[in-house]
Amino acid sequence: MLAIYSVSEVSRYIKGLIESDDFLSGVWVKGEISNFTLHSSGHMYFSLKDESGRLRCVMFRFQNSRLKFMPSDGMSVFAYGAIGIYERSGDIQLYVEEMMPSGTGSLYLAFLQLKEKLDKEGLFSPSRKRELPRFPRVVAVVTSPTGAAVRDVITVISRRRPGTTILVVPALVQGDGAPESLVAALDLVNQAGFIDVVIVGRGGGSIEELMAFNDESVARAIASCTVPVISAVGHETDFTIADFVADRRAATPSAAAEMAVPDITELGKTLFQLNLRLNSNIRTAVSDNRGKLQSLIRSHVLRFPMELTRDCRQRLSLSTDGLYASTTSILSKKREDFRALAGQLDGLSPLGTLSRGYGFIRKLPGMGVVRSVEEVTLGEDLEIVLQDGSLRCIVESVQGGNADGKG
Repeated sequence: MLAIYSVSEVSRYIKGLIESDDFLSGVWVKGEISNFTLHSSGHMYFSLKDESGRLRCVMFRFQNSRLKFMPSDGMSVFAYGAIGIYERSGDIQLYVEEMMPSGTGSLYLAFLQLKEKLDKEGLFSPSRKRELPRFPRVVAVVTSPTGAAVRDVITVISRRRPGTTILVVPALVQGDGAPESLVAALDLVNQAGFIDVVIVGRGGGSIEELMAFNDESVARAIASCTVPVISAVGHETDFTIADFVADRRAATPSAAAEMAVPDITELGKTLFQLNLRLNSNIRTAVSDNRGKLQSLIRSHVLRFPMELTRDCRQRLSLSTDGLYASTTSILSKKREDFRALAGQLDGLSPLGTLSRGYGFIRKLPGMGVVRSVEEVTLGEDLEIVLQDGSLRCIVESVQGGNADGKG
């Protein structure tokens, strides 16, 4: 009898064959990434291809969270995982568990990608770099308490500036727990509140050994540190993310110690030279000013100071005489003008008019001056004011007007 199978049954059969194959249950595949997609779920979907073939791949979020780099199209990689079949589409695909670049070491690539990311955020910007204190009292050293780096730092600081307090903050500098240990140590530095500068570092090593200082959490802890940070990781040719984020980068821990504190011996020599220069300048200035003082003492001006005022006194005297004459002339003219104006005013004065035989009539009692015959009536009591007195009279007749009693 002819057997007929559904698509799902065939797919499950093929899936069973593939999953039961020991070779396909764990295989490394080399290829170039294409059609890379990072899904919103966190899963990665892409293909691996070479000159003649293409293999679909999926890397779930749990596995890709451990990647040290971000995959992208065109990147050549080694991918490890199991071959399986996706029943819904019937596609054979590689379920990737691990992946690393084939052309570049994965650690170095992760370093480059993190460096680019933090640089875009501005963590490497020169504008956020702080100046180191000139004379720090307390220097913290975040490193392994048993390594050569801490001994080098202590030796150099003690030699250059005795009396400086050195606070060693122990931390792991390599291994899986190193990033968390370094972050915790920097947090202690922030909480202390009395530290002036901190040195973070270790001796040199391979890129794998220095990876703790290429960790993003360590970089951000350095960037947020409340005191200036000197990064001293590795040797002259070794650079880490910590070097770029820190306020200063030193090639070695010893160089960081020299950068952190001044050399008291060199300061003493500098002060001695400055003291000599200051004394020399003072002696020169005193000598020059002494000569100037002697010259001034011998000058005619200081020997005969009153001669300076002689001509001034004479000019003042002449000016005073001229001022007095001008004032007298002006006052005389003003007096004449005043007398002329007084004469004019006297001619216009009512009293002056009365002295020439005139008088004026006013009503009683104090009712005002009479200016017209029309303002009086017959029998009205009036007062005639003359120069030397007044007369009282009664109106008996009125001439030249329209008043009552007109004759």
